[in-house]
Amino acid sequence: MENQEKQHKRRVRYSGTHPKSYKEKYKEHNPEKYADTIERVIQKGGTPAGMHISICVKEIIDFLQIKPGMTGLDATLGYGGHTKAMLQCLEGQGHIYALDVDPIESAKTKERLEKQGFGEDILTVRLQNFADIDLVTKETGKKFDFVLADLGVSSMQIDNPDRGFSYKVDGPLDLRMNPLKGTSAAERLKEVTQEELTGMLLENADEPYAEEIAATVMKWFKKGKAIETTRQMKEVIEEALVYVPKAEREEAVKKSCARTFQALRIDVNSEFEVLYAFLEKLPDVLAPNGRVAILTFHSGEDRLVKRSFKQLHDAGIYSEICKDVIRPSAEECARNSRAKSTKMRWAIRA
Repeated sequence: MENQEKQHKRRVRYSGTHPKSYKEKYKEHNPEKYADTIERVIQKGGTPAGMHISICVKEIIDFLQIKPGMTGLDATLGYGGHTKAMLQCLEGQGHIYALDVDPIESAKTKERLEKQGFGEDILTVRLQNFADIDLVTKETGKKFDFVLADLGVSSMQIDNPDRGFSYKVDGPLDLRMNPLKGTSAAERLKEVTQEELTGMLLENADEPYAEEIAATVMKWFKKGKAIETTRQMKEVIEEALVYVPKAEREEAVKKSCARTFQALRIDVNSEFEVLYAFLEKLPDVLAPNGRVAILTFHSGEDRLVKRSFKQLHDAGIYSEICKDVIRPSAEECARNSRAKSTKMRWAIRA
């Protein structure tokens, strides 16, 4: 008799003690399978690679006051941690619409939540920019009882070098939320003038060395040197800050790298324009007494949210807004270092 037993297919292992590249890793691509490793990393205050730890979950759930039967929107699905917490509040009754522009991560999250019992009867995931929230209510005919927008970049995107979000590992200088659309950061640098790049770094990240970095970028291009990888971008910044005293230089380069990558990311994804559109359309998609919570991660975003909420409150469109920004607890920041820059603001529709 022919042996029809399927042979066990072993996972391909990397050579040596540690993987040489992200593609050779396995825990990062399927982190849910490695609970013991995940717990150890979290206990040390880190975020397990390939995962994202949602921030201010308790504060968000306490404010939104979600009840069974309600209709809600998660404007930024990401890893789905906030979405899952909100879905649990519905207790199987009601519906949540979730938006994301990242075709890679949103598909993974949809599958993950389906396996946890949150199927299409209670959750609709759309590959859509949250600037277009009005399209959801137009199609469904329903306004939202609660809305959440987490404006941060997901850790899964940061940890994957192929996406180019981090200067800490080498990869293509991409930084697009949807890598299938638009212009990468590398291509964008080739289009801008020195003056435009200086303005971008100042406006999007308050970069104190904006002029020096922009001048060095142009100097590289004039010499025919490429700036197509995250490592090359870091080298540009190191060269631009070479005059900073040696004792301060390493920290200065680290902070300028973070700010420069932020500025480029905001630009290539039109993040401020998207946020403007979202805030403008928000009142029209909220049901009477509907609640919205927004998490921001840098001063530019927070200023836009604060200004919009105040203006619309003064106009009587929001009945109430938060008087003071809400920050993650010290305990949460200790558990998750990426929570430290988070600010939460909320509003209630009149």
